[in-house]
Amino acid sequence: MSATLGTLLHELQPDWKIVAYERLSDVAQESSNPWNNAGTGHSALCELNYMPQAADGSMDPAKAVSINEQFQQSRQFWSTLIDRGVLDAPSTFINSTPHMTFVRGEKDVAFLKARYEVLKKEPLFESIEYSEDSRVINQWAPLLMQKRRKGEPFAATRVTAGTDVDFGALTHQLFAHLADSGVQVHTDHEVRSLKRQKDGTWRVKYRQTIGRTPGEVNARFVFVGAGGWALKLLQRSGIPEIKGYGVFPIGGQFLKTSNPAVVAQHKAKVYSQASVGAPPMSVPHLDARVVDGEHSLLFGPFATFSPKFLKNGSMLDIVTQVRTHNLWPMLRVAFANPDLITYLLGELVKTHAKKVDSLRTFMPTAKDEDWTLIQAGQRAQVMKKDPKKGGILQFGTEVIASEDGSISGLLGASPGASTAVPIMLGLLQRCFPEQYTGWEPTLRELIPTLGETLNDKPEAAVETMQETASVLALSA
Repeated sequence: MSATLGTLLHELQPDWKIVAYERLSDVAQESSNPWNNAGTGHSALCELNYMPQAADGSMDPAKAVSINEQFQQSRQFWSTLIDRGVLDAPSTFINSTPHMTFVRGEKDVAFLKARYEVLKKEPLFESIEYSEDSRVINQWAPLLMQKRRKGEPFAATRVTAGTDVDFGALTHQLFAHLADSGVQVHTDHEVRSLKRQKDGTWRVKYRQTIGRTPGEVNARFVFVGAGGWALKLLQRSGIPEIKGYGVFPIGGQFLKTSNPAVVAQHKAKVYSQASVGAPPMSVPHLDARVVDGEHSLLFGPFATFSPKFLKNGSMLDIVTQVRTHNLWPMLRVAFANPDLITYLLGELVKTHAKKVDSLRTFMPTAKDEDWTLIQAGQRAQVMKKDPKKGGILQFGTEVIASEDGSISGLLGASPGASTAVPIMLGLLQRCFPEQYTGWEPTLRELIPTLGETLNDKPEAAVETMQETASVLALSA
């Protein structure tokens, strides 16, 4: 998010001074690190939670279409940056990886078929395929079918235009370009406080993590892109807009294998239904990954718990966030989500063998010795006030900004980095209303369909996806 915003601002206002502060020794070591997330280019091609079924059985594709529209903007932005030499060869951060959904049992098969019937009518999803035939699914993803129990109802959908994204590599490349262009990128610098001055600027106080030397800088605009720690820094800023907000940290683990014999048989990201009580971010999936040229498979995530808001956070994070204004909303969330607590407890007691057993629902031939556990990133899920319920747990992302737009920050998780470009475009419009109109011509050079939708323009949708696929070396 920070790298995207910095790049946009530099393209729009190359005369502005931009400074970035990172508390760790390098950028992209938390949520953007490729091993801290699943690398899915979230475009609602396979994620069932973006299109739930209503009580009457109907299915509304609006959210799925919206997320896909947003990802198309990200693809356009990255394509432009490749053409301009800002980003390296596309294979260094994005690769074609079919997105599939695989379900078992009559109820879920009926649900997936109904979803397919709705989505195939939408131009952005017209290439979606559906099958209940084991021979077809075996061609798509052999590991799903080998030694599958006979007579078991199952079904799958596939979209070959899906992607695997190394958001760590993308972030590094964006910051490297910014640094080469005169932007100051300070690593090992931890921001300690944010205080509004009488002239409307912000005094940002920081401390070097090596030597603990303090320093400060004045800024006309501040963006807090600190993952789970964004809440803490926004609270320290004292802006009233952060009142009532808290975050609930959920960690994760993945099973990983780099066994060439196994990896060679699976070239897709396969999502399924979440367990009862599980948060949307814990939907099980078996993913092909490409990181630094290495091909591997991940399965998970398995939820873990830590009071830290970041992997490199503090054990006191969950306590030090508490304020009088957010205590009641957080308590209401706890009372209203017993299934989530039960789910987390169940996940915490799972052994390695039990986790591989979960994998076998996807891949019946999985062997314990082929898979090792890796620790994923921390996800700080938003808790906030709700007029009716007192407090709600929110699984999306949310931009918090002061009334005057001089400070902003991002809370939440999925779909996260995949939609960083449209989220930051929205932030620009909100925080720089006087400049935004003048920026629009440049923004349209970066993102040709800015301000437009594609799903209601079939020909434009096809043309745009083909153009970005060509530049990004992806399947159309």
